[in-house]
Amino acid sequence: MALWRVGSLPDDALAAATQFHARVLPGVIAELGRSTSPTTLVFAPADHTHRGWRLAMVQGLAREHAPLRVNAVESDDEAAIAAAEVYLAAADGVTGQLLPLDSAGAGKVV
Repeated sequence: MALWRVGSLPDDALAAATQFHARVLPGVIAELGRSTSPTTLVFAPADHTHRGWRLAMVQGLAREHAPLRVNAVESDDEAAIAAAEVYLAAADGVTGQLLPLDSAGAGKVV
């Protein structure tokens, strides 16, 4: 499983999408073209205005590079990112998803 850390993007959704598509996406596409491993993009948390462009982007990458699995997570919590990486590595049917993470976890199953 490969983690691709997107890095800092502007707070404004349109500016963030523009910067991502110009600066980050070409490298992601090149890496996916060489990869045989599932890939997860890691975004910093952002408000709800970013969800649409992030989801559309990861769904498009997943369709374009199938059967390679491509997902994305939104988190700045390293433990949550590591747990998602373990989960996604074993989740063979999960692709094209944008998963918001937190450090609270799901809690105990009763």
